[in-house]
Amino acid sequence: MKRSARSARIRYQILLALTILFLVMSILAPLLMPNDPNHAALADAKQAPSVAYPWGTDWLGRCVFSRVLAGAPLSVFAALAIVGLTLMAGSVVGIASGYFGGRVDAFLMRIVDIFLAFPGMVLALAVAGMLGKGLNNAVIALVATGWPPYARIMRSQVLTLKEENYIYAAKLNGQTTVSILLLHILPNALRLVIVTASLSIGGTVLSLAGLSFLGLGPQPPVAEWGSMLADGRGLMQQHPWMVFYPGLAILLTSILFNLLGDSVRDVLDPHDSHHLFQKTQRKRKP
Repeated sequence: MKRSARSARIRYQILLALTILFLVMSILAPLLMPNDPNHAALADAKQAPSVAYPWGTDWLGRCVFSRVLAGAPLSVFAALAIVGLTLMAGSVVGIASGYFGGRVDAFLMRIVDIFLAFPGMVLALAVAGMLGKGLNNAVIALVATGWPPYARIMRSQVLTLKEENYIYAAKLNGQTTVSILLLHILPNALRLVIVTASLSIGGTVLSLAGLSFLGLGPQPPVAEWGSMLADGRGLMQQHPWMVFYPGLAILLTSILFNLLGDSVRDVLDPHDSHHLFQKTQRKRKP
């Protein structure tokens, strides 16, 4: 058991170091670009990978390598922002529902049930379609449709924690409701939610790329991995590098964050956290 825990910590530290390195490289991406990612040169359009253009050029003659690097901070940090906002929104709803109970619990959980009744991506497409194109609207759409699983998990944690003796002791000592929630319940309930959030980062990267692929994300000439796939899909057979490298960036980023999420779960070792997360997600399937 000790050896297993130690290996889990080592795996977590390695993946965390790789993730931090990846985030630093994303921040420094403008310094690593060999060409202007938005410079269009029709004379250089559809060129195969070469010394001047390591990953070739797209249909407008823009450097694919530079555009993939330019899209890294937008795709990654937007996904992290989405996960952070959904975690906060879901946690607030879950804490209120679990702690106050009664009609508050019934009302909030019926709202959660309504959201969970629809497939997440379909609902996000509907919200993004109503709000219009753009990165901000895509983020709002994913946040507005991604918070219910966190609310469910936080509620279940609060229902258990509020019956603990130290909560009753805090009430007897005259602590306010806000103080009890912030100092006693939230720190103890947050671990499972953090694990769930770490497991969902990779999926959020895919969801954001999906909205961009459908034209609902950042608009041209902004470089974003999903929109790069959409631009090159018609030329995929003749010029595969236009979609291969953006797709590879999405794949590797999702794998890295999924592995990190698994390692976080193994280190924190919350009971059945992955199964609980999967159970809330299954309700979204049509």
